[in-house]
Amino acid sequence: MNLQKKKILITGSDGFIGSHLTETLVRMGCRVRAVVYYNSFNSWGWLDESPEEIKKEIEVFPGDVRDPFGMKQAMQGCDVVFHLAALIAIPYSYHSPDTYVDTNIKGTLNILQAARELDVEKVIHTSTSEVYGTARYVPIDEEHPLQGQSPYSATKIGADQIALSFYRSFNTPVAVIRPFNTYGPRQSARAVIPTIITQIAAGQREISLGSLHPTRDFNYIKDTVSGFIAIAESSKSAGEVINIGSNYEVSIGGLFQTITEIMKADIQVKTDAHRLRPEKSEVERLCADNRKAAELTGWRPQYAGMEGLRRGLRDTVEWFRDPNNLKRYKIGVYNI
Repeated sequence: MNLQKKKILITGSDGFIGSHLTETLVRMGCRVRAVVYYNSFNSWGWLDESPEEIKKEIEVFPGDVRDPFGMKQAMQGCDVVFHLAALIAIPYSYHSPDTYVDTNIKGTLNILQAARELDVEKVIHTSTSEVYGTARYVPIDEEHPLQGQSPYSATKIGADQIALSFYRSFNTPVAVIRPFNTYGPRQSARAVIPTIITQIAAGQREISLGSLHPTRDFNYIKDTVSGFIAIAESSKSAGEVINIGSNYEVSIGGLFQTITEIMKADIQVKTDAHRLRPEKSEVERLCADNRKAAELTGWRPQYAGMEGLRRGLRDTVEWFRDPNNLKRYKIGVYNI
């Protein structure tokens, strides 16, 4: 499938990954309808910051994935659906799990049911590497057991299985993309990389973090966006779960050292107990096996290994150092 000239619906278009994906698809020549979370401020999230030549090409649809009628209306006339809308913060899922069921599971069901009824050509449902839990083996392939170690990951497991059930039960052409930890400009301060960069950029000499020993497979936003597009265009992806990851892991402590080197900062790190996950909920290790993505779609990361990580981090640091971007973040405030 060639996405150019296709009418595309994107849920979660106002968020970190969604806004980058929306802009990329517009630049490709796609006709994009962007679902943004309805609010009384008429905010389009990060799409408010898109270049004017991009914004004028986007059809914005304020809505809420929890509403089946609104989502079916949003999907009218669309060929392809990228479903990214979700609640994603793990700490928030500890005290408000019911909202995660409503948004992540019921919201996904609403998208799938509308796609089935409207005979959409392709649905790309967004999963997360958190569904694997602590790695039982590495690299983690798509056959790795699923382990719900937080209410967030449990609801994403449920959403993934509903998506696959629609393919198996109704032949709905849905593919599940499973990105490992994406980072880059616009990422929320609830994530570790913006947490480190914003505190250093604000001039703090001591920064607060959670656990330093877990490892993660970090992926620059451009690689994640290209993964979404590759899976959508592939003729082999329907009914499949596909990892998007770099196949390179680094500890949070090692990540901190790399960022301080890039930013030429001499600072100390302290452990903030509020940022620690419950012991059995902490995912200790994640590292992606990305061979399936290469085999089915031809996708390969362009920011792989330590060299790729450093390039992506340099671009991210440069964005955060812009005062107009940094002022959007509440430095030092723990964002759950």
